[in-house]
Amino acid sequence: MPSRQTVEDFIALVESNRHDEAIERFYTEDASMQENLTEPPRQGRDRLVAHERAVLARAKSVSSACLRPVLIDGDTVVVHWVFHFEFKDGSKRRIEELAHQTWKGEKIWRERFYYDPAQMKAEA
Repeated sequence: MPSRQTVEDFIALVESNRHDEAIERFYTEDASMQENLTEPPRQGRDRLVAHERAVLARAKSVSSACLRPVLIDGDTVVVHWVFHFEFKDGSKRRIEELAHQTWKGEKIWRERFYYDPAQMKAEA
């Protein structure tokens, strides 16, 4: 079960837009992430970091915010995120999602994101 301070440290790192570092520091080696139920989970921390770095490399700017409260119940944590991406190709996206996490001790083991897929379309 994660401490509230660990969860807050994780959130602070994401809000500083260091998403890849947050994965390196706060995810287990065998962690997985899944987008809604549309794709199979991505497995393994190294793969998760590489995927995140690829997304960040396409971005001109990123803004990340946690909308409170953060729900913590034993090994389960739910974070409500809002991300604003401006990509190098000029497209923009606002993504609001719930991240449902299962922690093993002080690290995230499983994570599934819930969001409206229509948000993945570029904004005008």
